[in-house]
Amino acid sequence: MKTEERYRRIIEWFSVNMPVAETELRYMSPFQLIIAVILSAQCTDKRVNMITPALFEKYPTPESLAAATPEEVYEYIKSVSYPNNKARHLVGMARMLISDFGGEVPSEVDELIKLPGVGRKTANVVASVAYNKEAMAVDTHVFRVSNRIGLTRNSKTPLETERTLVKHIPGHLLPVAHHWLILHGRYVCTARNPKCAGCGLRTACAFFAKNQKDKA
Repeated sequence: MKTEERYRRIIEWFSVNMPVAETELRYMSPFQLIIAVILSAQCTDKRVNMITPALFEKYPTPESLAAATPEEVYEYIKSVSYPNNKARHLVGMARMLISDFGGEVPSEVDELIKLPGVGRKTANVVASVAYNKEAMAVDTHVFRVSNRIGLTRNSKTPLETERTLVKHIPGHLLPVAHHWLILHGRYVCTARNPKCAGCGLRTACAFFAKNQKDKA
C-alpha cells in the first residue's frame, strides 16, 4: 500500500470513529495545562490527575507558583516520577513566565521550549491543546504507533516522526490526530499484545499486513 493511501484510509477511519479526541489531563487554563504536561512526562495521566487538584488550589497563578520553593512544591507532587526535578522545573517555569512573558503561557512552540521543563513534545502539546495550533506532539505512544501501523518507516527519533506526520496529515487535523494516535496506542495498539483482532485500522496497518503474510 502506498503511503498516501495508508494516510487517507487511517485519517478517514479516525474521523468517523473518533471524531472527538482530547487530552485526558484535566485542566482549566493554559497555565494548568503546562503544569500537568510537565508532570506527565514518564508518568500516567491518571496519576497526574490525582495530584493536580490540590496543586492547582495551592498555586492558582504563575505568581503564586513563582513565589514557592521547589521543596514546597515537591510535597504536592512527590507521587509522580522524578518529583525533585519536576518541582524545580515547575517553579522555574513559573518564574520565567513572570520575568519573560508577562505571566502568560506563550502560544508558540519556539517560545514555549525556552521554559524550564518544557521540551519539544510538551511545547507541541500546549500549543495544540491550549491554542489549537497546527502542531504534532510525539510521545511514546505516537512514536510507537506511527512506526507500527506504517505512517512512518523506521523512524529513529521523535523529531523525525513529527516531521513525517506533519508532512502527510492536513494541518487543521494535526491537533486531533495527535490524540487519535495517543488514545489508539494507549487502549488498542498497546506496546505489548496489541489488540489487532478488534482494531478497525487493521486493513490499513503495515504491522497487521506483515503478520498475515508471515502466517501465510
